[in-house]
Amino acid sequence: MSAHRVIAVFMRYMYLYRRSLPRLMEMFYWPILDLFLWGFITLYLAQFRENLPGFVTFFLGALILWDILFRSHQGISVSFLEDIWAKNLLNFFASPLTPVEYIAGLMLVGLFKLLLTAVTLAVLAWVFYSFNIFLIGISLIPLIINLILMGWAIGIMTTALILRLGQEAEVLAWALGFLFVPFSAVSYPVSVLPPFLQEVARFIPAAHVFEGMRAVIQTGAFPGSYLAWAFGLNCLYLFVSFLFFRMNFRTLNRKGLLVRIGE
Repeated sequence: MSAHRVIAVFMRYMYLYRRSLPRLMEMFYWPILDLFLWGFITLYLAQFRENLPGFVTFFLGALILWDILFRSHQGISVSFLEDIWAKNLLNFFASPLTPVEYIAGLMLVGLFKLLLTAVTLAVLAWVFYSFNIFLIGISLIPLIINLILMGWAIGIMTTALILRLGQEAEVLAWALGFLFVPFSAVSYPVSVLPPFLQEVARFIPAAHVFEGMRAVIQTGAFPGSYLAWAFGLNCLYLFVSFLFFRMNFRTLNRKGLLVRIGE
């Protein structure tokens, strides 16, 4: 894999975002809107409880961490769609660029977008709600890493499905990530789910991440078992999603259908 080709893919999107105010606004509009919405709901619910800091920590912390997963997913899938809409995908692969390098470049784009969004949300949560997500401590780093890995796996799977099914599947770039919300225990513990859904949640990396977040907030202990489960599942899903993407890419390339993507 050539690093300079990966950086070239990344820089292509940086020039694109630098020249497009709507694209920059999209990175901040919905996350900030969600932050204010759930922040005010949290403050309202806290009026009926004595433990205000607990409410703020659980809900706002979960919101910021979920947005990290969602942005890492969209950093791959939506960027891929932009190449399809611009009929630019064939131009990429007419060069020596390989699918691995292309996906790696999209991963860097996702990292850049989620970094800007996460920092913005963290600052606004501190300014408006006196919530400091860094109080979670050193455990915050592996929690975020696992969410990024899961977002990448979803993003790669989304691009593979779009390759296989065509542009009519482009709605998956927004919908596929939300499919995991009910089983990820973002705003509630896994224990409130029905028993059969609890079994499903065991195989969702995000569920272990958010359970680990709540364990850190409640006890302060490092969530080693949760992180081990999440990391193991993420490695498996990343491997499977990349194999699925490569299989679909090779099929389209062999049949000469790659030139028809975006038509």
